[in-house]
Amino acid sequence: MVVEYIRYKIPSKDIQAFETDYGVAAEALEVSDHCGGYELSRCLDEPGRYVLRIEWDSVDGHMQGFRNSDAFRRFFSAIKPYVSQIEEMQHYELTSVKSASPTA
Repeated sequence: MVVEYIRYKIPSKDIQAFETDYGVAAEALEVSDHCGGYELSRCLDEPGRYVLRIEWDSVDGHMQGFRNSDAFRRFFSAIKPYVSQIEEMQHYELTSVKSASPTA
């Protein structure tokens, strides 16, 4: 498994539309065989900052499997207005450093 993090800085006037559009985009992630889970978090200190965390089965599963699917076309169509607000979009590999107990 790999984790993709996408950081956004969204203008305050677009925050509601951004969250609504990501709700639509999430439907495409739900049907992907390559997506193991996702979450969109909003910064409390700077409400226009968001981090999207997506678990993929592999980089290839994301870049080839998902990106060449109809699900990706639906996903991209929903989030296209916000692509220019991406500050980071990277894949990360998990390390052995983690909590011993599950989080709730």
